[in-house]
Amino acid sequence: MALTRQLCRALPRRHLSTHFYRRYITSANSQSWLKIHPEISSALKSNTPLVALESTIYTHGAIGSDLNLEQIVRDHGAVPAVCGVYAGQAAVGLTPEEITTMCEQGAKKVSRRDLAYLIGQGICGNKIHGGTTIAGTMILARAAGIRVFGTGGLGGVHQGGENTMDISADLTELGRTRVAVVSSGVKGFLDIPKTLEVLETQGVLVATFADSREQKEVDFPAFWARESGIRSPAVVWDEKEAAAILLAQEKYNIETGMLFVNPLPKEFEIPRSEMEEVIRTAVKEAEEKAPGNENTPYVLRRIKELTDGRSVTANKALVRDNVARAAKIAVEFSKLVDGNPVSVGMASGNTQHPASSPKVEAEPHVEKPKADHTLDILVAGSVALDLNCDYAGGGKTASPALNTSNPASISQSVGGVGHNIALAAHKVSEENNVRLCSMVGDDMAGSTILSSLSADGLDTSYIRILGHEYPSARTAQYVAVNDAHKSLVLAMADMAIISAHSFPSYWNSAVKASKPKWMVVDANWAEHDIQTWIQAGHKHNAKIAFEPVSAAKAARLFPKLKHHHKKPELGIFPHASVHLSTPNQFELLAMYEAANENGYLDTHNWFPIIDAFGIMRGAREQFVDIAGAAATDAGIPVQSVNLLPYIPTIITKLGSSGVLLTTLLEKGDPRIRDPEHARWVVSRTLSDHATVGGVYMRMFPAAERVREEDIVSVNGIGDTFTGVLIAGLARGGKVEELIDIAQRAAVFTLKSPKGVSDEVAGLREEMRQIVGKQ
Repeated sequence: MALTRQLCRALPRRHLSTHFYRRYITSANSQSWLKIHPEISSALKSNTPLVALESTIYTHGAIGSDLNLEQIVRDHGAVPAVCGVYAGQAAVGLTPEEITTMCEQGAKKVSRRDLAYLIGQGICGNKIHGGTTIAGTMILARAAGIRVFGTGGLGGVHQGGENTMDISADLTELGRTRVAVVSSGVKGFLDIPKTLEVLETQGVLVATFADSREQKEVDFPAFWARESGIRSPAVVWDEKEAAAILLAQEKYNIETGMLFVNPLPKEFEIPRSEMEEVIRTAVKEAEEKAPGNENTPYVLRRIKELTDGRSVTANKALVRDNVARAAKIAVEFSKLVDGNPVSVGMASGNTQHPASSPKVEAEPHVEKPKADHTLDILVAGSVALDLNCDYAGGGKTASPALNTSNPASISQSVGGVGHNIALAAHKVSEENNVRLCSMVGDDMAGSTILSSLSADGLDTSYIRILGHEYPSARTAQYVAVNDAHKSLVLAMADMAIISAHSFPSYWNSAVKASKPKWMVVDANWAEHDIQTWIQAGHKHNAKIAFEPVSAAKAARLFPKLKHHHKKPELGIFPHASVHLSTPNQFELLAMYEAANENGYLDTHNWFPIIDAFGIMRGAREQFVDIAGAAATDAGIPVQSVNLLPYIPTIITKLGSSGVLLTTLLEKGDPRIRDPEHARWVVSRTLSDHATVGGVYMRMFPAAERVREEDIVSVNGIGDTFTGVLIAGLARGGKVEELIDIAQRAAVFTLKSPKGVSDEVAGLREEMRQIVGKQ
């Protein structure tokens, strides 16, 4: 590569031999000309809403790094795609780490003219970073197939532009690149009438959102001011109407951009009369002191100074609002595409962009969710092909040796946390309507799983089959290596199909259509997908159980807040978005540490709930009396109580020691005054809190002491417990009445080679009796 770089730099093209050129170009073509993040690729193929974001706002922005634009896009139901050039390669879907690297190492500002230069340099080994402007971002978004782009302010015609020809490349890009740009117009110090004339000449639709104003009153905004005195060429009333315009453009294959103008929110507006004077002063000074490329940066700095920083505050507000509106348009457009099958991306016959650009197509192998108003339980989680390898060697050691082959007894079964929970719930109560929502690959393991689910009587209509065009589309597999006592020594899990693919629109549709009483979400999903599932369930009034899966994955429920003051996505009691969780003690600790380290135990609405519990310093004696000294010393009661505002019922599985139930009692709960429950009510609210009644903590001993020789497999026992518990809750049972039967079901699985023992079905009559007396 060093020699190639020298040749590229030293020799003009005419001096390079034809042989060298053919060899070199062939090599260059072997790389990807557009690096698309797997999440973006997945979204493109599944018609998940996408919003392009520019990278110059990070690499060259002057309004700070706390905009949180990507999270805003996700909060409104779409997937963010930051575009740029990373290490000499065009990229759509830059990661936060990549953006940080670009900012730290320096990046060029990249418009249309610069893209080929930087990418060509990358081919030659000169790995330059580039932050794309509006024009550069439009090109990359179009090449990827993304239709909506949210940004701040558009470039335009400068004052006196008819003489200086100082006209932004953004305008000509809008005239030839089919991307809808959502902005707050052009910077207020530019020549708005001439800018609109250029856009009209370029054939660009310019439509301003009415924001409840009459059509005749809608101005094209002056960026920091909502009014400019210049009427908007067109008006759009809402995001659905904007999406319909996009769809019409797709149908007619009109290869120009669109500008949807979103006025600055009223509370951040700087009055037009004030801004006109500020701009006049800043522009006049810039003409004298900062000609050429320094003109715009100088004007912006002076405007910031002359408005005491209010211009920056307004700029941040409008960027965030624009991005939110872009996400809403993308969501509406995705809905229209679902009902009107069109290819979004490379139109037939268009040769302006690489032929290999991905398209958004109808989701393969999956029907749209149909309304089902009788669903009791929806399990959103993993399904996997499990291999259990039990060490079968003799000798002095019970564990397999490292770095060599070991004799073993190997069995295959269908597992996965989500699958096991759904199957256990299905087996223990045939009255329950249970459905698993998961993904498998289009491979032999996937076919095996689907056949097994059908044989077990589980509905497979919400199982998505991902073809080979998806990255990491292998069916999930789990390999457990156990010692001679059937205790886990080592496990290997390939769950990438669950964590790497995101289909939020489909998931929301599934929850909306099924309207489950209870929804179980397992922690194999990526952090943002866990939140998507929880929010979907909460929106459609499902009670939600979180299954932590492992200590490493349990922390995903409490992702790091990007800013200390940011409101957590998880609801808090009495509006908790997670109702119950079933961790073991290590998963509980991981959840507690994540919540503590990431600021969840320091929010303004968390402390009043904790304070209302009224737990005194002497509570340790109560904790020891109920949970035992070992569990108390491990911090289990304290950790549980601290998490109750976010998860009002926590059932900690302690293996052979039993199960510890910790639950937040609402005001008026009969257990507070019931003598039979008095010893387990560790606190009663003494304050006048409107909703908190106290804290209930109860230890349930193990259902059975299982002999070591009777243990067949430890896999699936916790999932069986959770599945049986949720089955009872979905039929109206009480937690404290269901823990014993859930533990006995787990014992059946402990003695079985399967992820869920067939004997669980033998508990159906007992389950009927438990829920029947409620």
